[in-house]
Amino acid sequence: MAVAIAGGVLTVLGDEPGSFFDGVDQSTVVVAGTFLLVIGGWAVSLCLHEFGHAIVAFRGGDREVYFKGYLTLDPRRYTDPVLSLLLPLLILAVGGIPLPGGAVWINHHALRNRRVESWVSLAGPLSNLALGVLLTASVSVFFSSDLARGDMPPLANALSCLALLQIMAFLLNILPIPGLDGFGAIEPYLPYRARELGAKARPWAPLVLFAVLIGIPEANILFFDGVRNLFDMVGGEAVAAAIGFDTFMFWR
Repeated sequence: MAVAIAGGVLTVLGDEPGSFFDGVDQSTVVVAGTFLLVIGGWAVSLCLHEFGHAIVAFRGGDREVYFKGYLTLDPRRYTDPVLSLLLPLLILAVGGIPLPGGAVWINHHALRNRRVESWVSLAGPLSNLALGVLLTASVSVFFSSDLARGDMPPLANALSCLALLQIMAFLLNILPIPGLDGFGAIEPYLPYRARELGAKARPWAPLVLFAVLIGIPEANILFFDGVRNLFDMVGGEAVAAAIGFDTFMFWR
């Protein structure tokens, strides 16, 4: 949260002429602020995603999530810090892809029924969708005059970029592919053989998905068309998000 807030402050100060960054290129300050806001905001969203899984599991009968510290919003509690937080943040920074990273270990035997199991899986992606809606709403409310002029400030662009990543993460996670939450939502209703195959495919299926999205143009276009359409539906500002994304990925 502190990193995200610091990034937001830098985007504002970098856009103000005559600030205490005299002698420093203002665009450099804006780029640094955008990068910190998006990276910090994404780390927070990872924790909220996993907290969503944990709180629904807790209410559904799994008391172990409390003793494991999953309800504390402490990122150190969400399994391996490298695979769960550092790797997703690195992939986001390098490739601009919001890779699902964190994970909580749920005792599925303690859950009351299959319906609860499904909602445990859905809670994570739905938290990303909720964050995306809140971020787009904040841009629409607090930057309405800038939007009317067609001149969005860097802070609005950065928030729009973060909102777009949340929408992208929601659609990515909701796909019914082993290893992703979409498959977890339907898994309790599948026959035993299908669940067994899903368990075997879980470690590598998401990697195949990313390879398909990167290597097959038609699949890439189809997915990102879905992202753009949903982003438009929740009121996102596509131009602001594109500018924010380009600023975030400054090395390109």
